[in-house]
Amino acid sequence: QVHLVESGGGSVQAGGSLRLACVVSQYMRSTYHMGWFRQAPGKAREGVAAIDSNGRARYANSVQGRCTISRDNAANTLYLQMDNLEPDDTAIYYCAAAAQPRSWLLLLETSTYNYWGQGTQVTVSS
Repeated sequence: QVHLVESGGGSVQAGGSLRLACVVSQYMRSTYHMGWFRQAPGKAREGVAAIDSNGRARYANSVQGRCTISRDNAANTLYLQMDNLEPDDTAIYYCAAAAQPRSWLLLLETSTYNYWGQGTQVTVSS
């Protein structure tokens, strides 16, 4: 079983930055696809950013240019750098890992992922 633990959430004003981290409980094999998702109250969980086993990243249109996803396989950690945050970014952010290869086109789909963290709250005030 793979356990994922997120950290780095918090409350910031619009225009601020946060860096989320996700520590994986076991060796984060390079074959894992990894992703960040978020869920705002009353809304469905949506993909924010993901990175495949080859290091190719994919971003949701809503965060393109404001977020950077990266992975450190040696440290078993996934990161999400978020800049120029907006109130609409307010949500619980979840880390996810996929145990099998999938198309790059599906990286932002929740169905791609087998393992999920408990989430970390991000609140952006105007």
